[in-house]
Amino acid sequence: MSRFRVVQFNMQFGQRWDDADPDGAPVDLDGTIAEIRRHEGDIVLLQEVEQAQPGGVQPETPPNYARLRRELPAYDGFFAFPKPDPRELPFGIGLAVLSRTPLTAPTRRDLPSPPIPFDFFGVEKTPTDRLLIGVQTQVAGRALQLFNTHPLAFFMLKSSSQDHGVQRAIIAEMLRQSKLPTVIGGDFNVSRHESLVAQFSQIGYATVQQSAVTWRRRPYVLDHLFYNEHLRCVAYQVHPTPASDHHVLVADFEFR
Repeated sequence: MSRFRVVQFNMQFGQRWDDADPDGAPVDLDGTIAEIRRHEGDIVLLQEVEQAQPGGVQPETPPNYARLRRELPAYDGFFAFPKPDPRELPFGIGLAVLSRTPLTAPTRRDLPSPPIPFDFFGVEKTPTDRLLIGVQTQVAGRALQLFNTHPLAFFMLKSSSQDHGVQRAIIAEMLRQSKLPTVIGGDFNVSRHESLVAQFSQIGYATVQQSAVTWRRRPYVLDHLFYNEHLRCVAYQVHPTPASDHHVLVADFEFR
């Protein structure tokens, strides 16, 4: 069968959502795993898999990702941290792709961040670099290229990815170079998403939806699944969940 389901989820390292205390809510990886299982995806694209450690320390075995692999044995997987950086703040970090079919040709591309100063509890900081990862798989005998990304939230720095367009340009170029049926998911962190949708449209990529809000903290459409002309989106839904500060985006695709 040529139809397949992709689940896009910024899991915020398993931290549940609490309206009264969103930043102090407990980590509940059981809830994350249940949410992933609930949607029965053939492919799952995850952002903020781990919580960044003090000093930017990156464990050789990422604990949340290791737990996901144990609890979801039907999936192959690929995980990557961005490059180590002692400036890393204690938020979500790391990208993963899970797939019911074997993954091949793993790639990664650093997304450099500009040195925009910002205040973090009275200390001046500058943002760390972000990441794009890619893998290939086969669905019903057809090759499929997958990308996953989590660019910098420029709006949190009172700036814009339109003014600082390097990260988006790198992602767009990687998409343009792909000759296979291709899906890219991610938390794109673009508050005015219309400019992102227009930019990717110029290179032949459509988003499955751009009307339903996907983030609880502000009414933004941050999470997307873009796909190229070799694929057709036949269904999609945004699922609110208490398992993260992001909702889950699910889309069914078929090959043209």
